[in-house]
Amino acid sequence: MLRSHTCGELRGTHAGEQVRLCGFVKTRRDHGGLIFLDLRDRYGITQTTFHPENKDSFDIADKVKTESVVCIEGTVDKRPKDMVNSKLKTGEIEIGVQNITLLSPSKTLPFELEKADDVDEELRLTYRYLDLRREKMQRNLMFRNEVLTYIRTYLSKRDFVEIETPLLTSSSPEGARDYLVPSRIHAGKFYALPQAPQMYKQLLMVAGLDKYFQIAPCFRDEDTRADRSPEFYQLDLEMSFVEQEDIFSILEPLLIELTEKVAKKTVMQKPFPRITYTEAIETYGTDKPDIRYDLKLVQVTEIGKKSSFNVFASSSCIKGIKVEGGAKYSRKEIDELTEAAQGFGAKGLAWIKIAAGAFESQIAKFFDEPLQKEIIKSFEANDGDFICFVADDRDVVNHVLGSLRELLAKKEGLLDNNVLAYAWVIDFPLYEKDKETGKIDFGHNPFSMPQGGGDALKNDDPLSIIAKQYDIVCNGTELSSGAIRNSDPKLLEEAFAVAGYSKAEFWNRFGHIAKAFEYGVPPHGGIAPGVERLLMLLLGEKNIREVMAFPKNQKAEDLVLGAPSDIDTTELKELHIKKIVKK
Repeated sequence: MLRSHTCGELRGTHAGEQVRLCGFVKTRRDHGGLIFLDLRDRYGITQTTFHPENKDSFDIADKVKTESVVCIEGTVDKRPKDMVNSKLKTGEIEIGVQNITLLSPSKTLPFELEKADDVDEELRLTYRYLDLRREKMQRNLMFRNEVLTYIRTYLSKRDFVEIETPLLTSSSPEGARDYLVPSRIHAGKFYALPQAPQMYKQLLMVAGLDKYFQIAPCFRDEDTRADRSPEFYQLDLEMSFVEQEDIFSILEPLLIELTEKVAKKTVMQKPFPRITYTEAIETYGTDKPDIRYDLKLVQVTEIGKKSSFNVFASSSCIKGIKVEGGAKYSRKEIDELTEAAQGFGAKGLAWIKIAAGAFESQIAKFFDEPLQKEIIKSFEANDGDFICFVADDRDVVNHVLGSLRELLAKKEGLLDNNVLAYAWVIDFPLYEKDKETGKIDFGHNPFSMPQGGGDALKNDDPLSIIAKQYDIVCNGTELSSGAIRNSDPKLLEEAFAVAGYSKAEFWNRFGHIAKAFEYGVPPHGGIAPGVERLLMLLLGEKNIREVMAFPKNQKAEDLVLGAPSDIDTTELKELHIKKIVKK
């Protein structure tokens, strides 16, 4: 080894030892004839000292640029007590250097590492290998490694088997566009990179491998957002002979341990609350509610319709949110809330302040005293509270107030990133209606077992059928969807028929798995939390790219290696592809 110790290893007990350290020059300081180089590696920082008597080493230290890679040899010296740096693990010592070797000089960096958080993200991603030298980024990646190691150990102790599934596979109906890979051997045909290993993990259950997991790479050709990337990893789990609570009993303790033992954060509620999909939408305005704070949606449709306020009288749904102590809001603040509500899709925002047990608002005149008291009672409001209302159809009201709820929580300072509020959202609808076409389609995972089985498919309104599907959400983020699977070939065919698939279309697209189910299949289910989304929550990061080593930018580009890139015409010809340039 070129080094005897790392830059975070030496302590006062090593005083007098001859050592050899390698690392990056973090800083260079010239103090009255002495030169100090702070040497950095991923383990820490060590101060090294150069004296002019050692001319060769002193001259190199005098000219070396920061971020150059060097190797030094010297003696561990204990610092005087008044010179100890308590901010460093190695702050008790410094290295008196006898020899330095410049292993690799550095050019001037395109940005200062210490100020990288203020640098344009595109520049950081272009020079990601430099960005990753930062302590924060290395800490994030080391934390990622710690979490994945913990997960593997936890699951292995519970008899799960880690199995890798293929990356070159067939197109799937996961809901996003596939990344396609042309086949050279089979002209005109394409592989798809997996959006998830859905088919393979279910086939592993058919094979009798009853407890499977994988840290699975997934690819989705969709727009990049703060919590979304075209390529990501998920903790893919599948189990045989299980019901919904069995899945919960595996994942829930794991999430608690990762939060409390690894991230050293607080889990708000144990066991995790179970919230139905309908309750989530009606109470929080979203199927991924943040339950760290209250601010629940309260329905007052029947009361509101009794008023002479035309906006309320003509609306099919009226709901509101109470903000305790919100009567302090200025007119400017209320106007900002109104503008935000309109941006979310509302026609306007009605509001009241509570003072002396009555309304204080321009709309107060439309509500007689008994009606005012009814509304105040519905919200359990007190003097000094503020209530805002949206009146429209149910979907608009829930969406607007759900979005406004998040805004109000930020405004009121209710978001504590050291508290993780997990919840299970259960009982999702199996089908939904496309608002534009009116067509019935699957709401989420098409392979979910319908509650009520075949009888429900034959006799019930499709939009009333509930799936054995569940989500795990945390702090307003969906970590994963999961389900007890529909593993009956005939029932699966019937479920797809409701969504408009012909028998031929079903067997053409999904015959491989339906055929496998004809040879005996255990009842099974699973879940697959997104690794990066979980890491974001555990670390308190706001952007998924902060927990990935080499992420794509918001245009799905790899700025380090220049992907996607043009392909040579010869290669395209071998792949039976012709490029058409748009005019």
